[in-house]
Parts: sequence; structure tokens; C-alpha cells
Amino acid sequence: MKQLALFLMSGAVLGLAAFSVPASAGDRYGQRPPVVLSPDLTAPWVMQLRGQAAPRGGVVYRTKPRAVRALAPQTRALNSQRRQVTNVALAAPRVKAAPTRQIEDRFLPQTVAYTGNQKPGTIIINTSERHLYYVMGDGQARRYGVGVGKEGHAWSGTEKITRKAEWPDWRPPAEMIKRVREKEGRILPAHMKGGPENPLGARALYLGSTLYRIHGTNQPWTIGKAVSSGCIRMRNEDVTDLYERAKIGAKVIVM
Repeated sequence: MKQLALFLMSGAVLGLAAFSVPASAGDRYGQRPPVVLSPDLTAPWVMQLRGQAAPRGGVVYRTKPRAVRALAPQTRALNSQRRQVTNVALAAPRVKAAPTRQIEDRFLPQTVAYTGNQKPGTIIINTSERHLYYVMGDGQARRYGVGVGKEGHAWSGTEKITRKAEWPDWRPPAEMIKRVREKEGRILPAHMKGGPENPLGARALYLGSTLYRIHGTNQPWTIGKAVSSGCIRMRNEDVTDLYERAKIGAKVIVM
């Protein structure tokens, strides 16, 4: 009994000694006991990771998070450009389209009967009708609509085709440059290279030693009118067709 009393007393002394010793810095980083969570808290998360639904009455978690697809840099750049184009299109004012000016159907090319005595290959221009006839033979002629010289510039006579040119240059004569400047206030160029903007159009057939030509135009709506300075103008597609048919040396009758 005495020995048991001594043993208990020595244990009490050791316990007091343990509380009286100050804690060292190393004790902060010592191995701590594991943290144990209640099954009520951990169960829903475990089931979420396994793809299972939460128990009835519990919290419902999404089994699979919604995927977010990252756009490639090229796709982001393309979408940005599309937005910019759309914004510009919405901001730009609407421009009313200019009405299309067309010529009358009677001035479109067609094959007609010919009862005259001119041989095939001859060109006949009826300025009052605003028609050009290319005699084909077998009682037929190809008829085209033309624009003719305006008042004071109309003429008549017989000439021959002395030269042909594709997309010809334009060199307006000095008297024409002076007349247009004084009467219309426009300054004509001394020379203009051939092309779609050239007043002579796609083709030109030069008549004798005169300044007159049968040529195309970049103003097809003037066909059937008296608007030129004496030249005979045709639509570009029509003068191109005539250019392929007519030969140098062919007779041209203007009436």
C-alpha cells in the first residue's frame, strides 16, 4: 500500500514538471494528429466525385461540371473582325442605287430583210432612223442602233474603212477642244489612252481621211440620240461584233 502511494506521488510530480517546461519552437512543426471529418460532411463530396446522386433529402450536386470550351486565338480574331464589319455596316448610311439607264429595244441588234443593191460587206447608216445596217447577202442585213452627230455636226456621204483599232486612244482635234471649252466649260485632254473610260469605247473603224469614226461608247444610254460631234457611236458589244465582220476597204454610206 505504501509502495502504491509512492508511485502515484511520483507520477503527479512528473506531470507537474511537464506543464512547467516551456514549449520549444520545434514543437510547431511536429507531426499533428489527422483531422477526422464527420461522415455527414464527406459523403456528398465522395458521391459527387464518383458520379452518383446525393441521397434523398440531401444536397444535390452537379455530377459533371459544364464544359467551357476555350476559343482558339484565330477564332477569337475572326469573331472580332466580324463584329467590326457588322458595326461598320450598321453605322454606314444607306446609299440609294442609281437607276440603270437602258436603250430602247428597237436599237438592239437584230437580223432584218434587205432588198437594196449594195453588195455584202457594205455598211449603210441611216442617221434619221439611228440605225446602221451591215449587208450580209441572201436578202439579209444585220441592224444595230447608233448615236449620231448632234445638230450642226451631222453629215452624209460615202467613205471607206481605212483603219481598225481595238481599245483606241483618243486625240480630240484642236477645234473640238476649243468648242467644248467655250460652249460647255469642259477641258478635254489632248490625249487619252484606250480603256473602259475612253469615249471611243472598245473598237473604232476609221472613215477615209476624215476625223469621223464608227466607234464604241462608255455611255450606252445615248444610243438612238443625236449627241456626238459627227462620229457614229455604238454599244461596245455591238461595235465589237461589227469590227469582226467589217473589212478594211469596205464601203460606208452615211445618209
